[in-house]
Amino acid sequence: MAMIGELTATPLDGKARASFEANYLVVDNAGMVFETKKGNFIALRDIHLTVAKGEFVSLIGHSGCGKSTLLNLIAGLLDPTSGHLLLGNREIKGPGPDRGVVFQNHSLLPWMSCLDNIHLAVERVFGRDEPRAKLKARAMAALEMVGLASAAEKRPHEISGGMKQRVGIARALAMEPKVLLMDEPFGALDALTRAHLQDELLRIIAQTGSTVVMVTHDVDEAVLLSDRIVMMTNGPAATIGEILSIDLPRPRDRVQLAEDPNYSHLRREILEFLYRKERKAA
Repeated sequence: MAMIGELTATPLDGKARASFEANYLVVDNAGMVFETKKGNFIALRDIHLTVAKGEFVSLIGHSGCGKSTLLNLIAGLLDPTSGHLLLGNREIKGPGPDRGVVFQNHSLLPWMSCLDNIHLAVERVFGRDEPRAKLKARAMAALEMVGLASAAEKRPHEISGGMKQRVGIARALAMEPKVLLMDEPFGALDALTRAHLQDELLRIIAQTGSTVVMVTHDVDEAVLLSDRIVMMTNGPAATIGEILSIDLPRPRDRVQLAEDPNYSHLRREILEFLYRKERKAA
């Protein structure tokens, strides 16, 4: 029996297409247990999550609640102990170019220029099918998207921390991934640079329509960027406690949102979960 999406030989009808896009990323009853010298450590249990195509979902919770572990499962860097994960109706088995990852550390190669760092990723994904000129054009277009065309020939030590993160985002997007995964991408930056990059990310996502799953500790960042916020219970044996829909219109302006009573209500809902419900449960 043919699977839907990229594995089917015939086009999807409207209903099937809608179902495929609504269930673009599926985490089905996933659990993660690590073997340690002191015995098994249950990091995650009973994780059920569906992400629609083009949706921005943030994972938030206290340290040790398994946010990054869940992101690593989606990235294919870890195999779940139980359950399974699907992307585009294909089971996730190991890392792949259909998932672009941006970590808190930009991970740029210091001896390469910004353009070459992106070109390296592009070449690995498209190198077999596209000529060198087109690969370079892809890399340059990604730099232009994040506003860093003028820094193309600069090396990482010659640019600021915020610019390095923008190169990292450009590198991930240049691979045209199905899902962009971000693990505290702005956590090491100062407040003003962080705010600027959040605004840049809003612009880029609006332009590309990317599906995003992001780990964050920042409540305001989560509300500003997300369509839904997944609130994790405390670890060990963490799971999804609540999922909050962010019904704020896009495009979003941080100054206007600061005066929006709905924004304040959503922010308060997250704080209530993190600092009252979870503290009481602990």
